[in-house]
Amino acid sequence: MTHGLRTDTRTAYLDRRGTWRETASRYALLPLRVFLGVTFVYAGLDKLTDSAFMKAAGPGSLGDTLRAVRDSSAVPALVDLALKSPAGFGYAIAFGELAVGLGVLLGLLGRLAALGGALISLSLWLTVSWATSPYYYGNDLAYLMAWLPLVLAGTPVLSLDAVLPGRRRRGLGLGLGSYR
Repeated sequence: MTHGLRTDTRTAYLDRRGTWRETASRYALLPLRVFLGVTFVYAGLDKLTDSAFMKAAGPGSLGDTLRAVRDSSAVPALVDLALKSPAGFGYAIAFGELAVGLGVLLGLLGRLAALGGALISLSLWLTVSWATSPYYYGNDLAYLMAWLPLVLAGTPVLSLDAVLPGRRRRGLGLGLGSYR
């Protein structure tokens, strides 16, 4: 009884730009972008609102965390640099996470924001998560890998990156239209 079943894989245009596969391909990175953006905004806000985190010493402080991982990190010099001013480093990480998260969520300078997220994840993996055994228990390496598709592809849909370049080009009278 297959007389009513479609066997072709092509469907009608869903958005005047292509087939459903092309549409799905165009939006494929959107869930990853939302997840990473929300996660990094939350992480940044969590650090800024945790009074213990920004301290140089004490339970839950960044200073104590850094001292605990210093000898087991892949790059002890990076930990030593952060230990010179744990509060300053904590604020830099927190505001960096906020900027990265908002940039990716809004799609504003998406590739740059994703690169920032990848660099934050790389630095955390090489310092705080390095000694995690087995390695797949640590989440910073997974975050680093998750940022890479956004570094490569940017934020081309539902983003300010998709809207602003087209407006700039039209404003210049170059007639170049929007990019993809």
